[in-house]
Amino acid sequence: MSTKRLNRDDVPSDQMLCDLCTAKCCRYFALPIDKPKSMKDFDYIRWYLLHDRATVFAEGSAWYLLVHTTCKHLRDDHRCGIYQTRPQICRDYTTDECEFDDDWCYDLYFESPEQIQDYAEALYGVHFPDQNHGGINKLRRRRQQELPVI
Repeated sequence: MSTKRLNRDDVPSDQMLCDLCTAKCCRYFALPIDKPKSMKDFDYIRWYLLHDRATVFAEGSAWYLLVHTTCKHLRDDHRCGIYQTRPQICRDYTTDECEFDDDWCYDLYFESPEQIQDYAEALYGVHFPDQNHGGINKLRRRRQQELPVI
C-alpha cells in the first residue's frame, strides 16, 4: 500500500506547512564558496569533502558548501526550541520556497573527495599532486617563532 506524498497545494488553508514537515530546513546549512578556478581551489574543496557530513554543490555559477547537521534546538516534534529568540536568518526564512515538497537536484553535486578530484582532473586534464608531497598538507604552515620581548 503506497501513500501519496503531500504537496504544498494539498495542504488545507487552516494548516501550516511546518505542522506537516520534518524540518528539512533545520537539518543542514549551506554557505556560498568561491567558484573553483584552479587545481588549488579544487584541492580545498577536496579537503571539505574529507569531513563527515559535508557536500558541495553548484547551481549555475554559484558554489556552496553544504553541511548536513541538525540544529541543536530542533525538538522531537520538528519544531524550534528557541522560536522566540531564533536567529534572524531563521526569522527571514519563509515557507514560500522551502523544501517541503522539494525534489529538485543540483547542477553539480559532490559527496566525496574522489568525485571532486575526478571532476577537476577531467576539467583541467591534469592530476592532483601526490598528497604526501605538496597536496593537502600544504594548507597549513608552522607559526613563525615570536621575537623575544625585551
